[in-house]
Amino acid sequence: MKTKGDIPLSMSGSCAVCVDKVLYLFGGHHAHGNTNMFYMLNLNSRDGDLIWEKVDCKGVPPSPKDKLGVWTYKNKLIYFGGYGYFQEDTAGTFEFDETSFGNAGLPRGWNNHVHVLNIDNFTWESTITMGKSPSPRAAHACATIGNRGYVFGGRYRDSRMNDMYYLNLDTWEWHEVITQGGNPVGRSWHSLTQISSHSLFLFGGFTTDKQPLSDAWIYSLPANEWIPFATYHLEKPRLWHTACASKEGEIFVFGGCANNLLAHHRAAHSNEVLVFPVQPKPLVRLCLERVISFKEVLASSLDCLPKHLLHSIHQRFANSNNTCGS
Repeated sequence: MKTKGDIPLSMSGSCAVCVDKVLYLFGGHHAHGNTNMFYMLNLNSRDGDLIWEKVDCKGVPPSPKDKLGVWTYKNKLIYFGGYGYFQEDTAGTFEFDETSFGNAGLPRGWNNHVHVLNIDNFTWESTITMGKSPSPRAAHACATIGNRGYVFGGRYRDSRMNDMYYLNLDTWEWHEVITQGGNPVGRSWHSLTQISSHSLFLFGGFTTDKQPLSDAWIYSLPANEWIPFATYHLEKPRLWHTACASKEGEIFVFGGCANNLLAHHRAAHSNEVLVFPVQPKPLVRLCLERVISFKEVLASSLDCLPKHLLHSIHQRFANSNNTCGS
């Protein structure tokens, strides 16, 4: 689908989030370095045209950076961490990457800064956090449950971590999460997705040893433990992908890379959709899948179905060739 308007430059490591059918895009890295530009794309266009709009936000923006995370809470987007340029008079810690000093342009590094954007008036708001904050990091993963913004892993210098924290988005107090039992291995470029009011889904990533990962885990808030999630996708590692949850209890993983993209050989980018059912399927969904399985046999009877069910069948049949279930 083509878009119009203030189309952003081709970038990597940007941070995007969808709120009420509006896509918000911040930061990233393009051919000339990092950026702190902010864009929005209304996905609910009635005339079919998707138009990018560059937003000149008020207040003091974050420094140009990429590979940061975001939480959504009430009317706010809360950004955390990332890799980019130094910014003075910002609460938190910034650590320079010594290897960036010999490169063209300004030196870069990791940070654990928190920046808040009010999307009612597009104003950057200052905030001071309390408690033990996470170390600076980039390529971590964030997810929101209630008023808690969770962050897992990420890279800091030569280490890819497996620690987890949450930030209370009402009081701005950090809490380290010390779980019971075993933890997933340290990683960056992974995904963390809310699947219920009491659980998170972790998938994929990239280890300190530069190994792409295909494992999946569920974090249970009541039990405070990581539970390995059995999947058929163990031979389909992914890093730097995207993930989202459906209303029917599934996690959809799209894109990313399937090999070590830091190696000299060509990166194995993927356009495949991986599906992880994390809750029992509704009866209507099970029936639709059976109808699709016998579509040729039932073709003469399909028009008897209600239009919304027939539309769902056509959509699922059209998309089934590029979707792998777990």
